[in-house]
Amino acid sequence: MENLPTAMKSERRWRSKPLQTTKPSLVMAFFSCLAWLYVAGRLWQDAENRKLLTNLLYKNSLQRPKVLTVEDKLTVLGCRDLERRIVEAEMDLTLAKSQGYLNNQLQQSKSSSGRRLLAVIGLYTGFGSHLKRNVFRGSWMPKGDALRKLEERGVVIRFVIGRSANRGDSLDRNIDKENRTTKDFLILEGHEEAQEELPKKAKYFFSTAVQKWDAEFYVKVDDNIDLDLEGLIGLLDRRRGQDGAYIGCMKSGDVISEEGKPWYEPDWWKFGDEKSYFRHAAGSLLILSKNLAQYININSASLKTYAHDDVSMGSWMMGIQATYTDDNRLCCSSIRQDKVCSLA
Repeated sequence: MENLPTAMKSERRWRSKPLQTTKPSLVMAFFSCLAWLYVAGRLWQDAENRKLLTNLLYKNSLQRPKVLTVEDKLTVLGCRDLERRIVEAEMDLTLAKSQGYLNNQLQQSKSSSGRRLLAVIGLYTGFGSHLKRNVFRGSWMPKGDALRKLEERGVVIRFVIGRSANRGDSLDRNIDKENRTTKDFLILEGHEEAQEELPKKAKYFFSTAVQKWDAEFYVKVDDNIDLDLEGLIGLLDRRRGQDGAYIGCMKSGDVISEEGKPWYEPDWWKFGDEKSYFRHAAGSLLILSKNLAQYININSASLKTYAHDDVSMGSWMMGIQATYTDDNRLCCSSIRQDKVCSLA
């Protein structure tokens, strides 16, 4: 019996030990649970933050400019260089136009020696001037073999005429037939032959001639004068290599503003209160160097024409660096003995 209390005490101690070891475990488990919840919460919060940041970066990338690759940068630089070269080419083209230069796409005729021609002489004519043309051919203007030999010397002469208002009619057919025989016409296919269209005829003549022939000078001659051909050739030969040459019998005069009077100018009001024409070469005989003829060819669509062809050409020369040469030998009504033309 004495051993019974002792045994009971030993049993209670044995039973109390598990209770003592379980309590710290519960505390540790509790703190472990809290730690796990804390870590899980942080991980969830980090995941949400990453998702939010990803969305913000995506939206921001849509608004920001695209990052250029090396190839893109090279393309941009190439475009800039090409743009610079285009601007430079446009500047060069503008300068060339202002000076009257143009690379012709048509094959140009030269003399048989391959040298640039001295002159292309365009003798204006009309549909009703057949007899007058024959008179010229029998006087100062060569024909046949003599005409070809003159071209070998570097001088081309052609009758200049446009087309009839009724294309292909008897007027056109007669000119074509005459040209097949004489081979001395320059037919302006795009021009309608009429007295009131003479200013436009000048544009067509110089534009066509400068594309067809490579010459030092281009000469416009009316059919109411006779030429000293050798005298004209000598005058031009002494001026070889002269650019910007606008040569003729220079004049000016009053602008006729009364409709119905001879030489009426519909645009009279453009010449100021004094109603006086600017200085220009008389239309009977005038000469342009190659670069001025090229200038007309390049800018023909925008060149203003007036009622008279000589005034029109004078207005074209005013806006460029043309050298005006007033030569009395080209004044056909002059009393000079050495003049190269006379009224027919």
